[in-house]
Amino acid sequence: MSKQINVALIGNPNTGKTSVFNALTGLNQKVGNYPGITVEKKEGICKLPRGLKAHIIDLPGTYSLNASSLDENVVIELLLNKNDKDFPDIAVVVTDVENLKRNLLLFTQIKDLEIPTILVINMADRMSRKGISLNIAYLETYLKTKIALTSTRKKEGIDNLKELISNYKEISTQPCLDTTTIDQNYFDSLKKAFPNQLLYKLWLVITQDVNFGKTDRKEIDAVNHFKTKSKTDLKRLQQKETIKRYQFINNVLKKGQTIDLSQAKDLRIKLDRIITHKVWGYLIFGSILLLIFQAIYDWSEVPMDFIDGIFASLSEWTKNNLPKGAFTNLIAEGIIPGLGGIVIFIPQIAFLFLFIAVLEESGYMSRVVFLMDRVMRRFGLSGKSIVPLISGTACAIPAVMATRNIENWKERLITILVTPFTTCSARLPVYLIIISLVIPKGRFLGLSYQALTLMLLYIIGFVTAVFSAYVLNKVLKIKSRTFFVIEMPNYKLPLLKNVALTVVEKTKSFVFGAGKIILAISIILWFLASYGPGENFNNADDIIRTEFATNNLSETDLQNKIASYKLEHSFIGITGRAIEPVIRPLGYDWKIGIAIISSFAAREVFVGTLATIYSVGNDDEATIKNRMAAEVNPILGGPLFTFASGISLLLFYAFAMQCMSTLAIVKKETNSWKWPTLQLILMTVFAYIVALIAFQFLK
Repeated sequence: MSKQINVALIGNPNTGKTSVFNALTGLNQKVGNYPGITVEKKEGICKLPRGLKAHIIDLPGTYSLNASSLDENVVIELLLNKNDKDFPDIAVVVTDVENLKRNLLLFTQIKDLEIPTILVINMADRMSRKGISLNIAYLETYLKTKIALTSTRKKEGIDNLKELISNYKEISTQPCLDTTTIDQNYFDSLKKAFPNQLLYKLWLVITQDVNFGKTDRKEIDAVNHFKTKSKTDLKRLQQKETIKRYQFINNVLKKGQTIDLSQAKDLRIKLDRIITHKVWGYLIFGSILLLIFQAIYDWSEVPMDFIDGIFASLSEWTKNNLPKGAFTNLIAEGIIPGLGGIVIFIPQIAFLFLFIAVLEESGYMSRVVFLMDRVMRRFGLSGKSIVPLISGTACAIPAVMATRNIENWKERLITILVTPFTTCSARLPVYLIIISLVIPKGRFLGLSYQALTLMLLYIIGFVTAVFSAYVLNKVLKIKSRTFFVIEMPNYKLPLLKNVALTVVEKTKSFVFGAGKIILAISIILWFLASYGPGENFNNADDIIRTEFATNNLSETDLQNKIASYKLEHSFIGITGRAIEPVIRPLGYDWKIGIAIISSFAAREVFVGTLATIYSVGNDDEATIKNRMAAEVNPILGGPLFTFASGISLLLFYAFAMQCMSTLAIVKKETNSWKWPTLQLILMTVFAYIVALIAFQFLK
């Protein structure tokens, strides 16, 4: 059995760390959360020379080991805890060739922990264009490490990096410099008190408010008692430490790096003037959004129709070829339609993640964050709030977690409370199926009405979030003031491999995450729709045949009436009828009511629920879309899904808190049930009122 080593991939944000991770691991990666916390954990396996394997952990981006957020705490906790199963045998610090001076601060800190550390200088393909030249031998000598010069875009340097990792035992563990001279007496006394500990580890324990996991608590508490200096003095020493490190870095780079500004060819300033312009910036962003939503509709129509037809045929084939019975009905009427209700949206969800990945990879998304900061501050939010609001278009759960980068509690709380208004990808299946049913296929200025409707729903969600933030800012009496700082990465062409891996991982996560819930709910719903109490359900065949004996109905029509009657008197039908009076003013029938309730587990379950309900007792090969289009309003007659009821349903889902997972994460982030309970009640009431007004006005 080959040996496996732990490799920690560390670096500042925007250094290309993810590109290096993808280059090393390819598809051999998985995404989860760190135990006990909701920070994303990416890890993968890399095959190294001589039969060695590396378990690579892509740690959250951090500028230094002076933590200011939970993401940065994760890095420190791992590097200080030798008892952790993921404690690295070697650290790989990824730097950007254009920002080497700033990136090396983190590198020198990690070297002080005496962990074998390799320096990766990434984006080497930009050196000639930026007039940069490096003396690698000199840098290796004075930084006391081995350097891998890489370009993930041109696939250069990765094999050399793998070779260096496999020879990790040859990497020096000696620190780059001695930082104890910032207060020699203090550090001498610290060393005397704890002779068997690394000084820099002791220093981090004293200055950082982090959780040290399985580390000996007595040992940590003893060090904490050594905080003989005030917080102000400790902060001043941290500043001295940073200055000393930069003095060392400046001296090394004087000879190790040469920059000829006359050779630099940089369009970044000119592009930024246009893209972040107070007028053109918003017009460009709006145009990009329009193109994205138009493409989502145009490109995905053919594969969606194909998938819809496949599942309808598969359900029909199952009924015709498997032995008659409850198990076959479960597969044909429960599992297949339920899964079909989510798989059909893979093309559109994949395209959405594709565009988001391209915008992030190109460096444009950071400009959007900067651009929107001007708007956000007027509503009591900082520019940092736009990050959760934008990431909320994928999923509200990581979006709420992303608020941990907001230092100010009031701004963070407001952002947490309003983020669920942002249209997430789980709402997309609901929007798409309803829009296709009630919005005509015409075009305006080359853009389809359906794409414009979808974009309008995204805008409505964002505007509601911002307006709600304004109200909360006035209501919540918490005084605060923060400053917004964001790094503008260089523009670059997105790497096809990175974009592809992002789309595959995100889509897979969405489908399998939702698929588990949908499969379970589909089975439960099928059972509730296929069985019922009392004589009405058990004698449905006799009751319907007697009632329509004189109507000369065909056997097919009779079977449809029997199936409909049984569905109404099944467990799910009885439940639906009980809630129907509440939702009827919104234009919904009891079947839609059941779908709304079941979708509280996950919004995308709405379509799968209706697919299951409409499939029970039906033997035709109709697709879910056709069955929904043929559904008749039992009260008003005519189609159930009209323009009025469709808009009402779209608005209800735009505003309702329809996800128990989001509620759970809000509780975890606020450490109280108060805020998620208020969120659930207020958002549901608001959604009901808006949907009611829309239906009553439009009908």
